[in-house]
Amino acid sequence: MRALIKHHAGPELQFVSDRPKPTPGPRDVLIRVTHAGICGTDRHIWEWDQWSACRVPVGIVTGHEFVGVIEEVGSAVTRYQPGLRVSAEGHTTQGTDYNSRTGNAHIASDTKIIGIDRDGCFADFVCVPEDNVWPVHKDIPDKVAAVLYPLGNAVHTVMAADVSAKSVLISGVGIIGLMAVTVAKAAGVSRIFCTDINPPRLELAKRLGAIEAYDALNGNGWIEEIRKACRGEGVDVLLEMSGAESALDQGFRALRNGGTAAMLGLPAKRVTFDFNENIIFKGCTVLGINGRKMFETWYQMEELLLSGRLELDEIITHQFPLEEYRTAFETMISGEGIKVVLEMG
Repeated sequence: MRALIKHHAGPELQFVSDRPKPTPGPRDVLIRVTHAGICGTDRHIWEWDQWSACRVPVGIVTGHEFVGVIEEVGSAVTRYQPGLRVSAEGHTTQGTDYNSRTGNAHIASDTKIIGIDRDGCFADFVCVPEDNVWPVHKDIPDKVAAVLYPLGNAVHTVMAADVSAKSVLISGVGIIGLMAVTVAKAAGVSRIFCTDINPPRLELAKRLGAIEAYDALNGNGWIEEIRKACRGEGVDVLLEMSGAESALDQGFRALRNGGTAAMLGLPAKRVTFDFNENIIFKGCTVLGINGRKMFETWYQMEELLLSGRLELDEIITHQFPLEEYRTAFETMISGEGIKVVLEMG
């Protein structure tokens, strides 16, 4: 089969046409991939930064966001049959540790991630456990179904922070931050503020529902503006999507005492942070967000999509055939595209 593999300990991926087609085990499902999304993690692997060099094995098929059609099922699979259009949760676990058995499988100690720890979806076929399969509703188009994984990150972050009827600051409007804007609006946020260092993304955030969008490079005056707009105290909720050290400090300074911060962004390295002023003395609640709740977030995503209230057309900007993967990655990395989808054909 065709596939994109991490062929060496260095930049880029390699297209191959002779990768062996995976064989499903008794409880596995073999899926013919039709569309796959490129995400920030895939960029890290493409660029082979410090994180990916320490985390990703050379030779693996990459990619973890996709939609496709079941091709074959293992002998012990009972819930699904060939021909069904599906996506899948990318975090796999044996389901036996404490967190898996108490409703928190998204942070299981034995988690393996598709496209990072095991072969992924930048290929004609991907094999996943039956328990990870998610049937896709007929009214959800392929280009959206291909990016349920990152959309789930946004939904998990927003829902964990209990945002309804509250003021919210979204710090960082990359792909998931932009998704968080439209999710938060659909979830009943009272007012959305955004910060970033990319003016076009800030303008898009306003089109999606933010009432104000601030360029974080233009000093810290916007923090006081937000505080004044929110009873002089600051926003009720911070959704931190950037992982930038400066954004962490700014975001917490804009958060009111007793507010809630949901943290999804990943710093590239250790950060210096005023723990006392920003957390202890502020008395705020800090939530670490990892992946999607399995499978509460998936049900929430489906309902939000079927409601028609999510605006994703300006976020999913480009689609390329698999063979044009270089152009696809360059479009995403350059910032010309936001969410880029590969069409497998």
